[in-house]
Amino acid sequence: MAELSLPILDLSQLDEGPEAAARFRDDLRAATHDVGFFYLTGTGISPELEARLHGAALDFFALPEADKLAIENVHSPHFRGYTRVGGERTQGRVDWREQIDIGPEREPVEGGPAFNRLVGPNLWPEAQPELQEVVAEWHATLSGVARRLLREWAQTLGADETYFDEHFGEPSTLIKIVRYPGTHEPEPQQGVGAHKDSGVLTLLWVEPGKGGLQVERDGSWVDAPPVPGAFVVNIGELLEYATGGYLKATNHRVVSPKAPNDRISIPFFFNPALDKRLPLIELPPELASEAKGVTQDPNNPIHALYGENALKSRLRAHPDVAAIHHADLVGATA
Repeated sequence: MAELSLPILDLSQLDEGPEAAARFRDDLRAATHDVGFFYLTGTGISPELEARLHGAALDFFALPEADKLAIENVHSPHFRGYTRVGGERTQGRVDWREQIDIGPEREPVEGGPAFNRLVGPNLWPEAQPELQEVVAEWHATLSGVARRLLREWAQTLGADETYFDEHFGEPSTLIKIVRYPGTHEPEPQQGVGAHKDSGVLTLLWVEPGKGGLQVERDGSWVDAPPVPGAFVVNIGELLEYATGGYLKATNHRVVSPKAPNDRISIPFFFNPALDKRLPLIELPPELASEAKGVTQDPNNPIHALYGENALKSRLRAHPDVAAIHHADLVGATA
């Protein structure tokens, strides 16, 4: 195997005694201060569960188009359901992928802040009832991994291990089951354009043997191919905000595969409740001296209140849904 461009961390070190756990925390802090991305092994997630989810994803995308379009996201004011190829945008450009977006299963909320419009039920394919069951198991399992990581981050940043537990509330999660179809174009095509995630933490499962993910390092794009048994983990803008820029959210993108190949990718986004604001972590002096401040992009401001960040991201990514259900917000959110 060629040398990997991202560090590999082993979560099982946390169960191997205080010294191993301390090494893991040091590596975790370094990886997300220097790169913002790493591979995570040792999660304890069974190959059987991975295979079931992968199979369910393949079955969903193999459904007749009418079954997929029956749950198209234009029917959901909460930005849930199926997005056809070309139906999502990054930096204003069309992404060449199809997907289903699945969030927390909740009743809609009337009134209040605009970000309450993100709360609501999912759209599930009637032709594939087993999808909901395997996604629920995946959600519960990865939520446990995410909570454990956040406790370790808190400690390595000089905060109490319960820091994120106290300020997260009921997490706003999002699972995307994505298929990148192959293209016949001679030049690399935008599977998903360069972007930073808008929340705190992303755990990404990628179909084995399928490359395409690229991470920006020192002004260049480097490949982040899948590693067997590992998740790709990255931090989002809110963790950059909470650390005053000590940890950095990093640009990443996906290049479309060459036809006839395609690629399944399943990111899990673990974020605070929409109405929660992560306060700045009081870093130890030696870390605070290396906090360079939050990235300032006038076209993409980072909001401390997670719901504002999430709504900004959804409105930009799905202008068709925004136009149908949220015309009063179009152009009103930075």
